[in-house]
Amino acid sequence: MRTDKYTSPLSERYASKEMQYIFSPDMKFQTWRKLWVALAEAEMELGLPITKEQIQELKDNEKDINYEVAKAREKEVRHDVMSHVYAYGVQCPKAKGIIHLGATSCYVGDNTDIIIMTEALKLVKKKLLNVLSKLAAFADQYKDMPTLAFTHFQPAQPTTVGKRATLWMQEFYLDLEDLDYVLSHMKLLGSKGTTGTQASFLELFEGNQEKVDQLDPIIAKKMGFSHCYPISGQTYSRKIDTRVLNVLAGIGASAHKMSNDIRLLQHLKEIEEPFEKSQIGSSAMAYKRNPMRSERIAALSRYVMVDALNPAFTSASQWFERTLDDSANKRLSIPEGFLAVDGILDLCCNVTDGLVVYPKVIEKRLKEELPFLATENIMMAAVKGGGDRQEIHERIRELSMEAGKNVKERGLENNLLELIAKDSAFPLSMEELEQSMDPGKYIGRSKEQVVAFLKEVIDPVLKENEELLGMESEINV
Repeated sequence: MRTDKYTSPLSERYASKEMQYIFSPDMKFQTWRKLWVALAEAEMELGLPITKEQIQELKDNEKDINYEVAKAREKEVRHDVMSHVYAYGVQCPKAKGIIHLGATSCYVGDNTDIIIMTEALKLVKKKLLNVLSKLAAFADQYKDMPTLAFTHFQPAQPTTVGKRATLWMQEFYLDLEDLDYVLSHMKLLGSKGTTGTQASFLELFEGNQEKVDQLDPIIAKKMGFSHCYPISGQTYSRKIDTRVLNVLAGIGASAHKMSNDIRLLQHLKEIEEPFEKSQIGSSAMAYKRNPMRSERIAALSRYVMVDALNPAFTSASQWFERTLDDSANKRLSIPEGFLAVDGILDLCCNVTDGLVVYPKVIEKRLKEELPFLATENIMMAAVKGGGDRQEIHERIRELSMEAGKNVKERGLENNLLELIAKDSAFPLSMEELEQSMDPGKYIGRSKEQVVAFLKEVIDPVLKENEELLGMESEINV
């Protein structure tokens, strides 16, 4: 099928239908009408001459938006809010005169933005919890499987496959803490008027300060929020957008770190992301199993991390009570940040749910390095057997260099144990040396740390949010 218009890959390839709807025009305009109903109801309850019949007419037509009328009107007046006020009025002739009463465009625009971001954060939280749930199962399964650890991507003291997964989990858990904080502090703009002074409502309520004070809390409650921001200009502070996108950027950073580790592990042939039966890894090299899902996680994550700069610049550059250089940027940066994170978390769910572990490869690589890693234990055993500590330390250093040369320059097996067994400075037999090669002796408290982390940190969070778990992620490509 021929397509002659640009379409966002976030919609076409990555983001879920659920997240796309949250940022859809229909969601926006449906929310506008809910806000107009809430405002009219609140004004009626506070004594303005608005009838129950008018409210009922608004409610009867709340969901049946006459988009064609609004679209035609916008061509004439070039104002989206007033076009929808007009279209709503066409459907509600009795209530026409009280729609948007006392409000400015930001009443529907900004409150809707907050509502949409709140709903989007809830979906992000659901998916983040499911990533943690899948990683928890993986970490528990492999909590005591020794594997070679790396510092600087150089062989280091062993860890376990499960312990490594908890490193990824802790990053996501920190993101969850940030998300919960921001989500719990989301507030509506309320109805503050043109410069945030509520002057129009003070006029409507004939100077009754108490009724003006009651207006925002009533609207907030009707829209499912506990509070409105107490102070604003015409808009809510754009610092809120910065907070929200910083949470998304944090998730992107965590996902990027995990995906990079998985890509490196796939290169080492120790762990692979899911690879479907008919999946093609390369157009030229038919044998290849490229970690394309992890690569996509990294790519989208970089986009989200950079995207967080947008609301920071916007927040910094707002003039006094309002300037409109935020609008075009917000229309891009906020929805696309959420759509990208949505795609990232779907990919993370998919990858972590199907990680393939190759124990034999893991064991082989660990055994190749273990003689080097065990030298401290060997040295202590030799000292206990009557050897001189300084002399033994020097001999181990020399023999380690020789064994390393055998591996790196001659392509031979690591023969450090054989070299030690033959050296008269070490009162240890080959059998005694081989007994020190049990990887389980070198993983420290890896298993215990995994068990404690899952029990004390992760399990309580998963149990608290049990109704959000069990999500199956679907990726398009």
